[in-house]
Amino acid sequence: MKRTGAEILCETLQRLGVKDIFGYPGGAILPTYDAIGRSQLHHVLVRHEQGATHMADGYARASGGVGVAMATSGPGATNMVTGIATAMLDSSPVVCITGQVSSKLLGSDAFQEIDITGITMPITKHNSIVSRAEDIARAVREAFVIAASGRPGPVLVDVTKDAQQGTCELDWEAATPKLPPKRLHPACEETEFARAVELLNSAKRPVILAGHGVQIAGAVRALEAFVRRGHFPVAMTLLGIGTFPATDPLNLGMMGMHGEAWVNRAIQESDLIVAVGMRFDDRVTGDLRTYATDARKIHIEIDRSEINKNVKVDAALVGDARELLEQLLPCLEPRDRSEWVEYIRTLKGHSAVRDIQSLPDSGHLYAAHVINDLWKETKGRALVVSDVGQHQMWEAQYYHHDRPRSLITSGGLGTMGFALPAAIGAKFAKPEDEVWVVVGDGGFQMTMCELATIVQEKINVKIAIINNGYLGMVRQWQEFFYDKRYVATPLVAPDFCALASAFGIRSEKVGTRGEVLPAIRKAREAAETVLLDFRVEQEDAVYPMVPAGAALHEMIRRPSPLVETATEP
Repeated sequence: MKRTGAEILCETLQRLGVKDIFGYPGGAILPTYDAIGRSQLHHVLVRHEQGATHMADGYARASGGVGVAMATSGPGATNMVTGIATAMLDSSPVVCITGQVSSKLLGSDAFQEIDITGITMPITKHNSIVSRAEDIARAVREAFVIAASGRPGPVLVDVTKDAQQGTCELDWEAATPKLPPKRLHPACEETEFARAVELLNSAKRPVILAGHGVQIAGAVRALEAFVRRGHFPVAMTLLGIGTFPATDPLNLGMMGMHGEAWVNRAIQESDLIVAVGMRFDDRVTGDLRTYATDARKIHIEIDRSEINKNVKVDAALVGDARELLEQLLPCLEPRDRSEWVEYIRTLKGHSAVRDIQSLPDSGHLYAAHVINDLWKETKGRALVVSDVGQHQMWEAQYYHHDRPRSLITSGGLGTMGFALPAAIGAKFAKPEDEVWVVVGDGGFQMTMCELATIVQEKINVKIAIINNGYLGMVRQWQEFFYDKRYVATPLVAPDFCALASAFGIRSEKVGTRGEVLPAIRKAREAAETVLLDFRVEQEDAVYPMVPAGAALHEMIRRPSPLVETATEP
């Protein structure tokens, strides 16, 4: 039986297990939308195509599967670009399907024609344009395989309107993906493996750096077994948070620019670094010339191009993180590294304030109060989606994640406006989870139109706006490095509670520490979305901070006269 290309596209998505699509219709994709209306697919109507890609991204990160976003040609497709780049830098498997003008009009500057495959070539793992109905099923199936295999990433499939309208028979077997061998996992070299084993067994001051790749590879249990056998302390990248329980004594916390001071010092004083599924980003290393100069380095990474790209390593294990950790485990000789672990613990000093159950109430409401109370009230079991800025770092410091995929945030691109739409996608992936959005007043204003999507879909997410009246992280840089010249960082914002009411969403303003827990409790009890507007201290800063270009141990610490009333050491 012949079907239209649009019908084949929907059938292919259904066979691949897709249930939810996040998108926005338009002329060039309209045949597919007509087919969606006659399919079993659930379409989530966003208010901006950037929101669609963030929702698909949040869905992918929460579920471990592939998220799907859809848009029309021209501005619909270009509006997806930021979301695609976000997924690319954070290795998130997203498939974006865009409509395109009919093939006969390609290259003629037709209405809403844009070369979206050319535009997205640097920010997709793969992209293609399909101009025949017969090629749609294979192109989509290949997109899913490519997006999810190896180091995951976004794939874009651009489908011309005449391909959607054309007819053919669906031959599922003939549409089997045919991919080159280079897509297979590369083999780890025996000499490198032997060298890694030697370094692991001889190290006296080792530190494991756990990145996002541990979660992606499903290597959480393998990492825990590896850590236990070797008695290794573990530090996290931002996206690696949750890969090893925060409450475990061997978990040191987050490293890097706003990482814990003791973690950065431990890295600098280590004699072996074992990097697992991370890419030695500049926010992690600081000045490369002074980065862990006394440490040998092992890099476990599936993407060969990341090896020796930023940091030269002594042993490169290229392959799947779970498989490699499982292969290394029986080769580990048990070592007593309690002296090294205890030494790191002494480095904490008074900085261990982050581990206590409450923070002092100085009469001011700090963002750390909000995050810490949210952690206590949810017992660390919520799925938190944070935006980008100061609140993102405070979330990483004060909400202690024990489960993988319980923190979703934009790391590599640092995309403001990510959290609200990504949380919507995460809620569709994990409908039974308690989902919290932690967002600044700046980032929230970028995608607050998606409140309409929440209402239309009748979903239940909780929104905590950390409202300090500034673009907080940019203001902090202006305070530290630009003599407090606050240019273009003070924000004029709407009354967020009035805005929520306009959408029919419950809300509450919170301005004191004593109001925080009751507000969180009431929000959690509600069977609907609730928005909380936390009016926090305006000129608070995230400490410690490694200035751009400085060595990892050269951290700016909070001035000592403020320690007693500050939110951080």
